[in-house]
Amino acid sequence: MDRIIDTIEAVAALFVGLVAADIFISVILRRFFSTQIPDAYDFGSMLLGILIFWGIAATSYRGGHITVDLVWAQVGPRWKRVIDVFATLVLLFVVTVQTYTLFDKVHATYNDHVLTFDLGLPTWPFFAVAWAGDVSAVVLIAIRTYRLIFHPEDIHDVNRAT
Repeated sequence: MDRIIDTIEAVAALFVGLVAADIFISVILRRFFSTQIPDAYDFGSMLLGILIFWGIAATSYRGGHITVDLVWAQVGPRWKRVIDVFATLVLLFVVTVQTYTLFDKVHATYNDHVLTFDLGLPTWPFFAVAWAGDVSAVVLIAIRTYRLIFHPEDIHDVNRAT
C-alpha cells in the first residue's frame, strides 16, 4: 500500500511542477518575446484542475487538509480515534460522490467534442486525468479509513498524532 501512496503523491508533485513550468514559461514568453504558447490559458487551467484533484488525493491521506479540532483536542485518545474514523468516512463518501459526478463530466466532454481554442485539441483527456486523481483520492481515503480502524499506528498525520 505504501508504494501506491508514494506513487500517487509523486504524480501530484509532477503536476505541481507542470503547472509551475507552464506559468513560468508563459510569463517569460509574453514579457520578453511578445509571444505565447498556443492554448497556454486552456492548458494552464486544465492542468490546475488536474493538480487540484491529485492534490486532494495526497492531502486526504496524509491529513494535511484544513481541519477544525475544537472538539477533537478536548477528548481522550479513544474518542479522538472515533472522530477521525467518522470524519474520514464522511470524506470518503463525499469524494466518492464527487468522483462519480466528475466521470459524468469526462463523458459529456468526450461526447460533446469540446476542443481547445487555438490548437483544437480535445479536452476530455485532461478531464480524464483529473478524474483519475479523484479515483486515487478515493483509494487513498479508503486505505486511510482501513488503517484508522485496524492499524492506527500506520497513520502518519501531518498536523496531529492519533
